[in-house]
Amino acid sequence: MTLPNFTEEAIQKIPLALYLHWPWCVRKCPYCDFNSHAIPQGLNDEAYVDLVLRDLNHWVGRTEGRPISSVFIGGGTPSLMSGQAVDKLLSGANQLFGFTSDCEITLEANPGTTDESRFKAFKAAGVNRVSVGVQSFMNEKLQVLGRIHSSDEAKRAAQHAGEVFGNFNLDLMFALPGETLDEVATEVETAVGLGATHLSFYQLTIEPGTAFAKRIPTGLPDEDACADMSDLVIQRLTSAGFDHYEVSGYAKPGYRCRHNLNYWQFGDYLAAGAGAHGKLTTRDGILREVREMSPRRYAEKVNGVGHACIETSVIEKEALPFEFMLNVLRLTEGVPATLFETRTGLPLSVVESQLADLRARGLLVPDETHIQPTPQGRAFLSDLQEAFL
Repeated sequence: MTLPNFTEEAIQKIPLALYLHWPWCVRKCPYCDFNSHAIPQGLNDEAYVDLVLRDLNHWVGRTEGRPISSVFIGGGTPSLMSGQAVDKLLSGANQLFGFTSDCEITLEANPGTTDESRFKAFKAAGVNRVSVGVQSFMNEKLQVLGRIHSSDEAKRAAQHAGEVFGNFNLDLMFALPGETLDEVATEVETAVGLGATHLSFYQLTIEPGTAFAKRIPTGLPDEDACADMSDLVIQRLTSAGFDHYEVSGYAKPGYRCRHNLNYWQFGDYLAAGAGAHGKLTTRDGILREVREMSPRRYAEKVNGVGHACIETSVIEKEALPFEFMLNVLRLTEGVPATLFETRTGLPLSVVESQLADLRARGLLVPDETHIQPTPQGRAFLSDLQEAFL
C-alpha cells in the first residue's frame, strides 16, 4: 500500500502539541470513561513524573526539531499533583523538545482538590491556563454525578482560577438526570457570571463500561428536551459574547483553546503517561502510538524498556479522509480546503466527489475553497463525517 510522503518542509508547517496524562482521581465518577483510577495512598507524584519524562524521551529524534506550541496536562485529576511535580514535568519536557515563547500550557483541575495557593504554585511552574471540571453548580446534580465537591467549592475554584490565571475554562454538563430547561439556564448564567474565558458544555452521554452504563440513572431528559437544552446553551452563550467555535466549545474573543484546536485541525501531538495516545507526521506517513493504560504496568514497562508504547500504527491511506474530517467538521468555521492536502499528504481530488455531494445536499457551505458545515450539517454531524468512510 502506498502511503503519503511528507517533505521536511511540509512537516515543519504542522503544529506540534504535547499531551501528558495523570491517571488518578480521588474516586472514579460513574459517568467517566477516561483512564482514571482511585489514587493510592502515599503515591509519590515526582516518581510518576520521572516515568513520564523517560517515556516522553521515546519521541525525541522523530519530531524534525519542531517545538511544542501547546501542552495539556489531563487526567484523572492533575490538580492532585504538587506544584513541585508539575514544575519538574514541564521543565523536563521543555528540555527535551523546547516550548514556543507563547506556548499555551493547560492543567485540568477539579474543585475540592485545589485552592488559591495551589493554583499559584501551578502558575509558578509554568501553567498559564486551567480547565476546571465543575460539571454542575447544583449540589443535587453533583451528588448524582458522584462528584466530591459542592456548589460553593466549584464557585470558589472558578473565582481562584480567574484571580490567578485570568484565562480559564469551565467544564459543564447538561441533560443530567431530572434536569429542566430552567436549571440549564441557571447553570449557564452562573458560569458566565464567574468570568470564564472559555466554556466546554457537554451533553451527558452514557458510555460503555461506566457505572452509569451498568445502572442507567432515572430521569434522563428525552431527545427533544436534550435538543432544547443544547439550543438554549448556544443562544445564551453567544448572547453573552462567547464564540461557539466547536461542537462543545465556547470562547471569549482571543481565548479559543489552542491545544484542542490543534486536535480538530488534524495537527500533531506527542503523548506520555498511562493510556496516552499520540499522533506524529513523519516522512513515511502519519503514526499513532498508544501507551499502556494500567499505572502499574505503565511503570513496569517504562522501567523495563524505557518507554510504555504498546502499539504503533501508520494511518492507512484509505482511512485518512475520514480521520481528517472526523476532526475538522467539528469546527463551526471549518478549515481552508488546502488544509486537507497539507495535513493528510493526499490531493483534494480524493474527496472532491463527497464534498460536491454534501454541498449539493446543503450539509456543507457552497464554497470550494473551504470545508465548512452548514447549520444543518452541524445538526447531522455524524452523517456528515460518515460520508468520508
